Amino acid sequence: MHDEEIIIYPAVTEKTMKTLETENRFVFIVNRQANKRQIKEAVENLYEVKVTSVRTLITPRGEKKAFVRLAPEFKAEEIATRIGIF
Repeated sequence: MHDEEIIIYPAVTEKTMKTLETENRFVFIVNRQANKRQIKEAVENLYEVKVTSVRTLITPRGEKKAFVRLAPEFKAEEIATRIGIF
């Protein structure tokens, strides 16, 4: 699976924006078949950052949501601005 197939889109809600600012963590909707290692590699390749942890869950709508924490030397707000979330 290619990186573009794994990361579908960033989840942008009021709650995810707060976690982006306070916890240095992104929330993405990802391919349901992708595992944590694939998600980590895709985020690192697409956004040129270092990922420290990935947590996932399946939403009631059947989508897979990934919570991706960045290393302290990378600021999630700066990355979000670069990819056009802000």
